[in-house]
Amino acid sequence: MADLVWLIPAFPLFGFLTLLLLGRRFSEPLAGYFATAMVFVSWIVAVAVYFDLVAKPEEERSVTVTLFSWLPVGDLQIDMAFLADPLSITMCLFVLGIGGLIHLFAVGYMHGDPKFSKFFLYLSLFIFSMTLLVLGENLLVTFLGWEGVGTCSYLLISFWHTRESAATAGKKAFITNRVGDFGVMLAMFLAFESVGSVSYSALNGSAVAGTLSAATASAIAMLLLLGATGKSAQLPLYVWLPDAMEGPTPVSALIHAATMVTGGVFLLVRINPVITVAADWVPMSIAWVGGITALFAATIAVAQNDIKKVLAYSTVSQIGFMMLAVGTGAYVAAIFHMITHAMFKALLFLGSGSVIHGMHDEQDMRKMGALRKFMPITAATFIVGWLAIAGVPPFSGFFSKDEILLFTLAESVPLYVIGITTALLTAFYMTRQVMMVFFGEARWKDPAEGQEAHGDFKPHESPAIMWFPLVVLAGLAAIGGIINLPGLFGIPSGGTHRLEEWLHPVIAFGEADIKGTFAYDNKYVLVAIAVACAVGGIALGWLVYLKNRLKPIEPVVFARGWYYDTAISWFMGNPGREVAQGVADFDANVVDGAVRGVATAVRATASETRKAQTGYVRQYAAVVGVGVVLLLTWFVVIRGIL
Repeated sequence: MADLVWLIPAFPLFGFLTLLLLGRRFSEPLAGYFATAMVFVSWIVAVAVYFDLVAKPEEERSVTVTLFSWLPVGDLQIDMAFLADPLSITMCLFVLGIGGLIHLFAVGYMHGDPKFSKFFLYLSLFIFSMTLLVLGENLLVTFLGWEGVGTCSYLLISFWHTRESAATAGKKAFITNRVGDFGVMLAMFLAFESVGSVSYSALNGSAVAGTLSAATASAIAMLLLLGATGKSAQLPLYVWLPDAMEGPTPVSALIHAATMVTGGVFLLVRINPVITVAADWVPMSIAWVGGITALFAATIAVAQNDIKKVLAYSTVSQIGFMMLAVGTGAYVAAIFHMITHAMFKALLFLGSGSVIHGMHDEQDMRKMGALRKFMPITAATFIVGWLAIAGVPPFSGFFSKDEILLFTLAESVPLYVIGITTALLTAFYMTRQVMMVFFGEARWKDPAEGQEAHGDFKPHESPAIMWFPLVVLAGLAAIGGIINLPGLFGIPSGGTHRLEEWLHPVIAFGEADIKGTFAYDNKYVLVAIAVACAVGGIALGWLVYLKNRLKPIEPVVFARGWYYDTAISWFMGNPGREVAQGVADFDANVVDGAVRGVATAVRATASETRKAQTGYVRQYAAVVGVGVVLLLTWFVVIRGIL
């Protein structure tokens, strides 16, 4: 069955092509149901491939399927090939499973949109590109999917492009990601130069065999980190993701939960042997980028009032946790948190979409309150997502986040302090959101009349096609931790570390061993600290935003994102513009001038030379005669003297 892995991207591609050619013939719900069905069929294929691989011995759980030779150019031999192994199939399972639920939600959310069919056309292309990214056997196939999701993010974020803010946000996402893409391209060039291939097997194999130098490995890893900071929205390239909220809410859930933003983390885990043989400062650089980003974004989320902006900065922060795990050698923990994050963050984003739908497109949390009475299903499922991301046991986020903190303390105390502080802030700002939206007094108003809601305008629960995915995701967010339960509570590890055992062939070389460290020996204390932080953050948020016992502290600097985006906008509009103009002038006057100068010189020389072509035979004879004399002089006189 693993030989049929090519069917995983084939079904979303078929959905895209069908909607491209026949989309106008589909009535509104049919296009959405068709695209959703293609995603779920692809997920079924991924499940079948999983069971095929899990039945094999560990050393045989890697199957390469080559469709055709893509670039046979000299020494550069690149195949359009897919790699079915534990990492790629794990990615496919949650990308397609959660992506399918988001598709189903979107059928209800996008009801009545005049471009309904086009929306699902873009979604199908997005899912196809994401499967290419994770299934690629080499860096170039991965890069094809990498660019595909980048293009689709532009199309989907700016889907309502008649709004200037949406059009600008789409361009911002596209351009920012190009900076990171430059690093991925350079990494590919360097990989080919160093090992003669861009295949993961060749690159990782050379690292395992010890033939890849530490300097080269460091350069490749850092270039791919640059790509990851763009795609996974980390400092300094995170700025596109908060603005991506301009797209329809299902887009936010798809990009921020299960697909695009996980691409950078996936790529770094994929090349974990390269990171392992790189210089020691390389993984620590990855860890510090993740840790600082996690704390930085958490502080901003504390003061946001847009229901989706809170979740956007939360995504930046949670991806920072995954990068922190990669940098500390906790590759299983990184993937574990990626999976649980996909569950609870998709739930939270879709829940916010349900709120927006029920509130007649209102997104300001200051105009909400008491919605649990009018939207009981949305409220109940959102609360499950809140407890999961806050790290309350036994919800899924508790297990994955605390495993990252365990590895972090084993590697660096300052990074652990950053991580545990971020965890406390996460519990606080998510409690703030829940209290402002679902509890307290009703602060919503009729958007048309500006009056307190009486009469016809009242928040309402979403239709079943929207709340059904919420219920499924809530169940996953509640029990998702079972895929890799730690052996902290006397549970035999052989029956719990399923994800670790499954991923072992991929991460065996790079996974850190923390047994015997202070962190491992005191893991129960760390669990208690983590639970205390989660409970403390929730209690603080409850006292401030529901009981009003404490005054809210929401500094303007947090609300404005530490003015980071403002500073970039100022730079690009002033000195950055001048630098760009200088580069353009240099290109036009020096580079293009040199090219034009060569052409002018050739043209002038040719013009003068052609004057000798007169057509007179006696002139040509004279030239031949002069040539004969010169040749005789050379052979008889000059060579004779020499």
